Amino acid sequence: MNLTENGEGISGALTYAYDLDMPIKEKIRAIAQKIYGADDVVFTDKALKEIANFEKLGFGQMPICMAKTQYSLSDDPKKLGRPEGFKITVRDITISAGAGFLVALTGNIMRMPGLPKVPAAQKIDVDENGVISGLF
Repeated sequence: MNLTENGEGISGALTYAYDLDMPIKEKIRAIAQKIYGADDVVFTDKALKEIANFEKLGFGQMPICMAKTQYSLSDDPKKLGRPEGFKITVRDITISAGAGFLVALTGNIMRMPGLPKVPAAQKIDVDENGVISGLF
């Protein structure tokens, strides 16, 4: 969307899913419900402990980055796209202090973005003359 200086774009004024002053749990819940379409969020004991710790240390005002499967807006890679009638489980929360946000970890994911199903290395070959093929 192209935005003008006053935040107006094609579909109107730019709005956020949450206010930075909201508690961490409520910011995560706002993302899950408003953007992903989740019914609710389940927080593990570990996530609740980390959330309380970050708020105690003064990091509660930071924005939230959700780390989840790339196949779905849920935390379940088998529920493709934007499913309905689901809950997202936040299993842990970490800080990316340099980037300036908290990362809510959902489901069973690796934290390396954008990995394809078939690694590019499988297409690399060296022929009998030592010529390499298949490099990007």
